Amino acid sequence: MGGFPGFRVGHADPGTRPGQGRGTRAVVLAACGGLLVTGCATMPDSGDVQPVKGANQGDSQVRVYAVAPRENADPDEIVDGFLEAMTSDDPGFATARKYLTTQAARTWKPEQSITVLTTAPNRDLADRNADPDDRGRAYPISGRKIALVDARHAYEPISPAAYLQSIHVVQQPLANGKGKEWRIDSLPPGLVLGEADFLRNYRSVNKYYFASGENWVVADPVYIRQRQDPVTRMDPVTQTVRALLEGPTNWLKPAVDSSFPSGTELRKGVTTLTPDDQSTLKVPLNAKADLVGGEPCRRMAAQMLFTLRDLTSVNAEQVELQGSKGQALCRLGQGQAADEFAPVRNTGRDENPYFVDEDHKLKMLVVGGKEAGEPADVPGPLGKGATRLKSVAVDRGETRAAGVAESGRELFVSSITTEEEAAPAILRSKAVKPTDRLSAPSWDGRGNLWIADRDPAAPQLWLVPDGTGDPVKVQTPWLADDVRIESLRVSADGVRIALVVTRGGDTTLQIGRVQRQTSGDEAVVSVRDLQPAAPRMESVTAVSWAGPSRLVVVGKEAGGVQQIRYLQTDGSTSASSVLPGLNGVTSVAAPHMGSVPLVADSGNDGIVRLAPGTNWQPVVKTGTSPVYPG
Repeated sequence: MGGFPGFRVGHADPGTRPGQGRGTRAVVLAACGGLLVTGCATMPDSGDVQPVKGANQGDSQVRVYAVAPRENADPDEIVDGFLEAMTSDDPGFATARKYLTTQAARTWKPEQSITVLTTAPNRDLADRNADPDDRGRAYPISGRKIALVDARHAYEPISPAAYLQSIHVVQQPLANGKGKEWRIDSLPPGLVLGEADFLRNYRSVNKYYFASGENWVVADPVYIRQRQDPVTRMDPVTQTVRALLEGPTNWLKPAVDSSFPSGTELRKGVTTLTPDDQSTLKVPLNAKADLVGGEPCRRMAAQMLFTLRDLTSVNAEQVELQGSKGQALCRLGQGQAADEFAPVRNTGRDENPYFVDEDHKLKMLVVGGKEAGEPADVPGPLGKGATRLKSVAVDRGETRAAGVAESGRELFVSSITTEEEAAPAILRSKAVKPTDRLSAPSWDGRGNLWIADRDPAAPQLWLVPDGTGDPVKVQTPWLADDVRIESLRVSADGVRIALVVTRGGDTTLQIGRVQRQTSGDEAVVSVRDLQPAAPRMESVTAVSWAGPSRLVVVGKEAGGVQQIRYLQTDGSTSASSVLPGLNGVTSVAAPHMGSVPLVADSGNDGIVRLAPGTNWQPVVKTGTSPVYPG
């Protein structure tokens, strides 16, 4: 590929070898005059020429412009040019289709799926033996596959695996009948992008649906285009609304409901949605929504408001849903939606973490501000009683706490707002070894308590309704003889559970879907369809929820050192996800919302905190098991 060696624009993935891969991207200057060489698909909106550096995954401001194939381009240039053109924002991928035969251009569906590789796909030399009749040339396309995004925009991570496909090139007669041009007639489905190009072009947003039969919403992360979608021509706000109307992702669907009637879509031709001067976003829907009013419409509007609040580009203080003829169906404000339908109500005060002190008692920390405050005593049996604690969990209303005894054998629940007598243990483990007994507990946003008994003779996940009822066995068909739950954290909405699981010597992070059904007079609760949330981590130590669909995870990648990073529940990540390093972390805790610091148990350094924009700072020299409410 031509251009200026040593310089590029955009995010060409380093590591492809000139002559074998796509090589180094060229800079395209001004109107590009005589520099439009096939395969040069990048040019800047503004700024100076910069030397080649490693791909910056977080820079979404760089724009990539596709360049059509030059006349009489050879097969290598056609394949390279097409791979580059797939990374562009070209409307309809029209330029990318110019590298395809007429039939292939008609049938190629870039919106069908996205295959995400660690780096841009490598293009090897043509395999002559793959086309013995010499009707064309087959080019092996290879890389390391890390994820697949389906047609519903859902990101599915996989443990890095070899990716090998091929692109076949043939000679197609020109429209004027005078000669032939090389064009691609067979190619992998959808788009194939390196991770840097994927993160430059796409961003994660949360859609929201109602927990089945309940009155609070659940986050469902998907990926949309950062800018205008090349296929639908929709801006990011409209893409997000369209994705919401399409319904939940396949994984979450069995546990949630949508208030939008089946078949509800945006009114035909809508590609842009912008709030008016009253900060009201008016969303025109098709005839399927015309008969909806009252409470169902308010729930529809709530789903819309929760979904839009993650988009910093839109400041919609309220949403008005409109019918097919422009009539107003209902209107709802952000404050109303949060008060009525959020899984955790905003109390107006900062969350404070709790921990187990050197005397094995429950204490509260104040970690906000420039300096952390002294640990505060907690009323009740777990703070002042005789029971020595190993681990704790505080409910989201901060009125009760659950504590596992130092032996790991008993689970207790008591008030943390009033003094009272110690209640009997709610649950006991019969395991012989202390490490095989009860895990640390966790509360969901509805006041239910979750805990695992790791007894090898009878492993079990338990749910304690309202924290005081009779423990209910949770159905876990995946909890076989070689599987052990090391720790767990339940989401505020109670629909998803993060599990650190050991299987065959590997300790991984899995996300399970919580389903509730009624069988006769009994409620049956199960955790189904575990999916990996940190597939690139070889060993996971600890996890905490850090918002509706984000986790803080402590673990190691293969051959690496321990790291702490943010991950989405779908397993995706970003360039800004890695947090400052900290040695010997055994547990970590994050607030549900807001800018309150992270806290962690760092072993020899005790409890430490990480405020935004700072490094880790010591809080308590001797203490363990820090937790935020939840």
